[in-house]
Amino acid sequence: MHLMRNIVMKRRAVALLGAGVLALSACGSGTDGGASDGGGEEAGAAESPSSDRTEVGALSPRIVLAHEGGVVTLDSADGSVLNETPVEGYVRLNPAGDGRHVAVSASDAVTMYDTGLLAQGHGDHFHYYVQDPALTDLSLEAPMPGHVVPHGDRTAIFADGTGDITLIDPTALGEGQLDVLEETATEDPHHGVAVPLSDGGLLTTQGTEDARSTVQVLDADGKVVAETDDCPGVHGEAAAQPTESGDVISLGCENGSVIYRDGEFHKVAIDGDYQRSGNQKGHEDSPIVLADHKVEAEPAGGIERPTEIALIDTRDATQQLVDLGSPYWFRSLDRGPDGEALVLTYDGELNILEPESGEILHEVPVTGEWEEGENWQEAGPMLSVADGTAFVVDPEAKKLSMVDVASGEVYRELDLPVVPHEIQVTTGTASGEYEVSPGASESEGEEGHEGHDHADEGGHDHGASDAGGAEDDHEGHDH
Repeated sequence: MHLMRNIVMKRRAVALLGAGVLALSACGSGTDGGASDGGGEEAGAAESPSSDRTEVGALSPRIVLAHEGGVVTLDSADGSVLNETPVEGYVRLNPAGDGRHVAVSASDAVTMYDTGLLAQGHGDHFHYYVQDPALTDLSLEAPMPGHVVPHGDRTAIFADGTGDITLIDPTALGEGQLDVLEETATEDPHHGVAVPLSDGGLLTTQGTEDARSTVQVLDADGKVVAETDDCPGVHGEAAAQPTESGDVISLGCENGSVIYRDGEFHKVAIDGDYQRSGNQKGHEDSPIVLADHKVEAEPAGGIERPTEIALIDTRDATQQLVDLGSPYWFRSLDRGPDGEALVLTYDGELNILEPESGEILHEVPVTGEWEEGENWQEAGPMLSVADGTAFVVDPEAKKLSMVDVASGEVYRELDLPVVPHEIQVTTGTASGEYEVSPGASESEGEEGHEGHDHADEGGHDHGASDAGGAEDDHEGHDH
């Protein structure tokens, strides 16, 4: 097999805003936000603030919800509606890779939605700006838009209807540009996924509408350097902690997951002939991948309701199973700021686990009892982790609970103006994390986060990275 590759543009993207520690020390006076204060070279690639922006002391995460009819954005500090945008068709949401934009998939296109948060680096500190959220005109044609995967300094957009893969530079979105770095395609259209690799290469699936079992890794020149055909029904991806030799990627199959590590594919051994983990969540600082665990090839009623989750150890291609005692679905999984494994179950609890041991650290009541609907598009309880917080949605009650991942405490509840079926939370930084440097203090005008104190007015908390990757799946309904 080979992959036809048409390189439109190839260059090293500038570092993403927010990578590494954000030094939140007090900033010198001045309102233009564009000139250096003498603290060193200006960091990041953001443009000078436009006239409709307002400088603030810190950024409050913004909650983007997809619902029947469009997209709505809320301020996490008080639940106020910041924007309502109508969008035709069934709307899906994905992180765009810069911590500010959300990729909106609908009607055979992927369009960037600007949530209006900006962290602009000035040497050893940052300025913060807010503006009104808005759906931009930065759009890619993508028949049957599928997975959108940010990883490293690139974001891959996969079109299931054509097999086209478009790689963009997410840092250019803040400059009002859709910077296409490369365009390529798989041999045949299929429900696939592509992952940009840090060495300039690309991991991608191969298959057809009827079957898919192949995963390939291509180097920066498009040459296949690793391949496996032992991944039937391949679906979903998650990036784990890299090794010295490069990226570590786990993918779901129907006979046990497969892991790309140290330039080779490694198969996770399973009991029996069938085991599906099509939904996976990784964390860049953890070698463990959180995944669903399904064992019924033909479940009664078409929907399997597993109670066990898998914790996949990418170091030795093994997995530990943990029975939570209650079922969950594909929108139930996420990771915490320190790699914690989060699972939302039918009994209304948010389970927070230590990923290495599988120990349940917290069981947090957040919703009423619920059950997955017959159609995966239906609204159901779901979560998104950012800024040290699990944002948990209960669509039936039109409520959102904000849970501090470290303590397991619900510290804020918001009423929702819509019944959402998808959620993304942005923080203004690519990692989603705000780490207060030792030199910063509350007396300098910044909010501390010792013990995860959540500020009500514009304060920032620690965050969970989106870079770990997450792909959605439903038994019998790949999408």
